[in-house]
Amino acid sequence: MNIFVVIPNWNGSEFLSECLDSLKNQTIKHKIIVVDNGSVDKSIEIIENDFKEVILIKNDKNLGFAGGVNTGIKYALHNNADSIALFNNDAIADKDWLKNLHNSLEKDENIGIVTCKFLRSDKKYIDSTGDFYSVNGIPFPRGRNQIDIQQFDKDLSVFGASGGASIYRASLFEEIGLFDKRFFAYYEDVDISFRTQLAGWKIAYEPKAVAYHHIGGTSSKMGNFTRYHSVKNFLILYTKDMPAQLYWKYLPFFTYQFIRTTARSIVDGKPHVWLKSVVMFIFYLPNILVDRHKIQKSRKVSVDYIEDILYKSKPPKIPNL
Repeated sequence: MNIFVVIPNWNGSEFLSECLDSLKNQTIKHKIIVVDNGSVDKSIEIIENDFKEVILIKNDKNLGFAGGVNTGIKYALHNNADSIALFNNDAIADKDWLKNLHNSLEKDENIGIVTCKFLRSDKKYIDSTGDFYSVNGIPFPRGRNQIDIQQFDKDLSVFGASGGASIYRASLFEEIGLFDKRFFAYYEDVDISFRTQLAGWKIAYEPKAVAYHHIGGTSSKMGNFTRYHSVKNFLILYTKDMPAQLYWKYLPFFTYQFIRTTARSIVDGKPHVWLKSVVMFIFYLPNILVDRHKIQKSRKVSVDYIEDILYKSKPPKIPNL
């Protein structure tokens, strides 16, 4: 049993000590990797002085969540990891978080990812209990902003897993590849969850694994960052992962949502951010289509299965979309 926990970090010194203390006190043996994305705060100093057991990997620049975790995942795979958990630098883990995730992963060899009950830092409101993906192209966390009254305390399959506090089987990455660095941040975890489902793996939710999240602890520092990547990645996700039959079937829903997103950007006085997102999507499009062909060609589940796990009701209002 060789478990690694990978934490991407960018100027997260405000939260980092509490995060690493919670991981250091886990009740199952593991190794901790922090991938620093070019921080200019005291993050490096904190790790080197107070957490000498942590494996610190320094990137010269900010590679985003996707690029950051890929650096750590590659290190873990090179060192014979059996499973790799990802954890946000602005989160705190319950002491049995990792043990419960790992135990759930080991229940069934067909499970590729297990996600946890991710609460806000107030330990009252839900951040995520797994992700949904709707037919209009909007991904969203199940239960977000609801008060936790154990309404999701049942282990079951979900569409996707939050990259902020989930565990991944190492062989999954070896089969389907790593996170798509074009996403940089936002929806990269939905993309890898979608690819996991298409490849025939299952994704489980484990309510006994609990962690707590300071939502927006990193991205809140970055201005138009969230809107830019949300719009860009909304376009990439649907184009890349939706099977052809469902792509055309639900294209009117997706188009309607895109029009709403465009209108919202104009009303909010951010048309330049919207335009930058669309231009970058068009720049990436040729390579996205190449990847789409590979993903869909290797699909191991039926179109009916994928349609069955898509969210058909009206999704909640998502900021920036």
